[in-house]
Amino acid sequence: MKILFVSLGCDKNLVDTEFMLGTLRDAGHTFTNDETEADVIVINSCCFINDAKEESINTILEMAEYKDKGSCKVLIVTGCLAERYRDEIIVEIPQVDVILGTNSYEEIAKAIEEVRAHTGEYYEVYKPLEGLPNVRSSRSLTTGGHYAHLKIAEGCNKNCTYCIIPHIRGRYRSVSMEELLKQARELAEQGVKELILVAQETTLYGVDLYGEKSLHKLLDALNEIPGIQWIRIMYCYPEEIYEELIQSIKKNKKVCHYLDMPIQHINNELLKRMGRRTTKEELIEKISHLKQEIPDITLRTTLISGFPGETQEMHEELMYFLNEMEFDRLGAFTYSPEEGTPAAEFPCQIDEEVKAEWRDEVMELQEEIIFDKNEEMKGRELWVMIEGKVDAENAYVGRTYRDAPEIDGYVFVNTDETLMTGDFVKVKITGAYEYDLIGEMIV
Repeated sequence: MKILFVSLGCDKNLVDTEFMLGTLRDAGHTFTNDETEADVIVINSCCFINDAKEESINTILEMAEYKDKGSCKVLIVTGCLAERYRDEIIVEIPQVDVILGTNSYEEIAKAIEEVRAHTGEYYEVYKPLEGLPNVRSSRSLTTGGHYAHLKIAEGCNKNCTYCIIPHIRGRYRSVSMEELLKQARELAEQGVKELILVAQETTLYGVDLYGEKSLHKLLDALNEIPGIQWIRIMYCYPEEIYEELIQSIKKNKKVCHYLDMPIQHINNELLKRMGRRTTKEELIEKISHLKQEIPDITLRTTLISGFPGETQEMHEELMYFLNEMEFDRLGAFTYSPEEGTPAAEFPCQIDEEVKAEWRDEVMELQEEIIFDKNEEMKGRELWVMIEGKVDAENAYVGRTYRDAPEIDGYVFVNTDETLMTGDFVKVKITGAYEYDLIGEMIV
């Protein structure tokens, strides 16, 4: 069967997609990017916030048209939307043949066989949100081959009041270190040079398996794998960042001095309403300690604008904090009330216009901060991973250790040399844009 795959949502979802692609590949199927020639269409869906939910529903409806036309024989929905809204999908989108829950994607090849064998019959698999899928196939990478995400855990125990993830992904389950090292070696053998560690929360890695936080031990082991040159850590909850982890980042040469640390806000009353486990004072202490221990560390964070009960004074407190802390990378999102979460029922919901206004103010301030930081980068020499060539110019696009793919900035590298995607080159920074840098390759 020719299969079209649509992967929506986060990089953790993308890893699930890559395992499904590997499973289908080993089952003898082929793949296409053309909806009109696909026998099977698979949508790996997302429903983290309302915009993601709408995108997933619209994509399913769009692909359902090919089922109506007869070109698509099997329509499959998996991922978070499938886990959360299975009954609604069955009733409202009858073109869907297969629904697989978030812990059941290993069944995708079998599901296609079942539907083909029993034409017209609906098929679904919802395994309990315990343990991890037992996937025997290696992944089919979708990231170009020079970098890959390594999903080190599934689920979350935090139960923040705005978040639905624990309900649709289950409690925190770490992937064994043995399995992760096996995956990492396979990825390195395929040419992957950068590993990006992801989970709903990376900092708790190993607590459920080994009785203690073990991310630092995983970093130590990954650092020894030949071929891997960068190891990047995402989604570190600030209250769980511990000293052994900081020292592991310092001592392991392959671990990027980069940390993604979502804080969501800094007003103590709002943090408590969010169900967060930190205070403003603790955040200041943690950030200061990280900068003291690792002076060249790049800190990324994410914020929620317009959480129920937020006031203009709270917003201004956040703005002052951001101006003082000067995060290197930052994303801000308007609060999205998700049904089934406590925050959706909170009083003092904020108007959408106010949410957007506060978010825009945060991002405008951050743009100024990043531009100033980029100006300070002039004259520095940095290693850059090449991502591609600029059309019709003697220039390439790349990333430094300060930049995660897809979400951070780029470096435009001027050179007459011929470079390939995944090459590492030394670059002297000569100029700056709002979010990006310009540099000359040092031969």
